[in-house]
Amino acid sequence: MTGADSQTAQTLQSPLGSNLREHARYPPLLTDLYELTMLAGYLEEGIAEKHAVFDLFYRNNPFEGGYALFAGLEPALDYLEGLCFKPDELEYLQSLRIFKPRFIEFLSEFRFRGTVTAPPEGTVVFAHEPLLTVEGALAEAQFVETALLNIINFQTLVATKAARITHAAAGAPVIEFGLRRAQGPDGALSCARAACIGGVRSTSNVQAGMVYELPVRGTHAHSWVLAFPDELAAFRAYADTFPSSTILLVDTYDTLKSGIPNAITVARELRALGHELHGIRLDSGDLAFLSRESRRMFDEAGFPAVRIVASNELDEFVIDSIRSEDGRVDIYGVGTKLATCSGAGGGALGGVYKLVSLNGVPKLKLTSDIAKATLPGEKKVLRAVGHDGGYIQDVICLSEDEPVGGDTVYDPVNPLQYTVLPAHVTMHDVRRVVMEEGCRIHPPESLDVMAERSAQEQAALPQGCLRFINPHRYKVSISGQLNDLRDRLIDQVQRSIDRA
Repeated sequence: MTGADSQTAQTLQSPLGSNLREHARYPPLLTDLYELTMLAGYLEEGIAEKHAVFDLFYRNNPFEGGYALFAGLEPALDYLEGLCFKPDELEYLQSLRIFKPRFIEFLSEFRFRGTVTAPPEGTVVFAHEPLLTVEGALAEAQFVETALLNIINFQTLVATKAARITHAAAGAPVIEFGLRRAQGPDGALSCARAACIGGVRSTSNVQAGMVYELPVRGTHAHSWVLAFPDELAAFRAYADTFPSSTILLVDTYDTLKSGIPNAITVARELRALGHELHGIRLDSGDLAFLSRESRRMFDEAGFPAVRIVASNELDEFVIDSIRSEDGRVDIYGVGTKLATCSGAGGGALGGVYKLVSLNGVPKLKLTSDIAKATLPGEKKVLRAVGHDGGYIQDVICLSEDEPVGGDTVYDPVNPLQYTVLPAHVTMHDVRRVVMEEGCRIHPPESLDVMAERSAQEQAALPQGCLRFINPHRYKVSISGQLNDLRDRLIDQVQRSIDRA
């Protein structure tokens, strides 16, 4: 084995690490202008220090699915802990000529000193539930809106997509191949991290491998084959460089007439030298058919251990189709559809960040569309768990509320619909306080811990929630007290409008 090959093999076998802290500072100017103008206005009006509570939530499960998988908390806490304005950033804001000197001075001392409540990463979550609750001075809690949405929306979306893909793969490993199609360098890093939480536990992205201590994997491109006089020469050269970890891309010319026969030739030559061909990659064509034929040809040639990797615009639906047609794929490489979260109901999570309490007074956003009305007050999310550990339904309630089995709970969108909590359930708080006075109160978790949690969480969902088409609708309700509070505030708002 050459030195280069030894290093590659060690890299491929490296375990998931625990070094999850971001290596780059999140700049405070990574925000919308209106966060700054509102901040300046709060300062001018003398209300910047009022105690505020904001909820971050979304209104529809992504991908028309039955759940979402929460991700992005650790990067969000990194952002909050490191939030400050450097001199050059303050100079830029001053150059805009829209802010008073007093405000620039205020920003020079600006820090986040609030409290954050959130579920652990890898927790299954649902529409309308507060994911993050941010408490603190109005100025601080308001300003962080844009960055928190940027981080949580994307990573939760990717983690959910990854979970769907790994569910479709039914235990076969999946590699994240999305770097070249991701939304920029940071998007590519965030994708690799969140995908791991969803179960895609290796990546082609070498930078992500270093930052997050993920196993890095890859083969070669078609250009490698085209750079040599013929396909067999290209395969031999690659095997000579990496004899103990050779994976050959076999579809440059003709998969079954050229690629597989030449790969079998190289497999025999490697075996004669004391090595084994690790695998082949299929990147085009009918992957179910080609994988079946490739498996047959390698088995007949005496190489049953050669693994078949498939790529090319894969997602959960394509993978499910390959498996349903008795495809023989061992490993899936998923790129574009994972990194861009494309597909039905994809593209963006649609998370929002809304003020729910100010100086202890519950706040309600009310529009003509009841589905877009917010849930007022400081809240918690309780999960009803059965004797077998299975999840039954969630209840959003006020912080001091303690719903139990037998209580009536209401649909968060349609108050006329209600149900009764089953008896003999145990109510668990989905979230915990993760930051106080701007500082973490728990050590960061490793990605493998988060990935294991997500697998356990999905297994606890009711049957049908993981279905891709018409999934089971997991019940999320609001308690009677929260429903009453919302009704009272709606009535107050409507009466004030009538008097105007």
